[in-house]
Amino acid sequence: MIDAMAVTLSLLERRAPGATICPSEVARAIAEDWRGAMPAVHAAIDELVGDGLVRLSWKGQPLGARSGPYRIRRND
Repeated sequence: MIDAMAVTLSLLERRAPGATICPSEVARAIAEDWRGAMPAVHAAIDELVGDGLVRLSWKGQPLGARSGPYRIRRND
């Protein structure tokens, strides 16, 4: 399976500043069985948040940690 962290950062690089992506976009980019890839995506996102590389939000409100549905954006 392709590295979910690298794919997340790559997808965000292609977006406008402030734009977000859905974790399922990452999963769809790394595996045909995207639902089966979601645990790996969540783990990668947790690591990226911990490293300060991305931020999470839901409906425009910042999230301190991944919980329920969320969107991902660059931390810039």
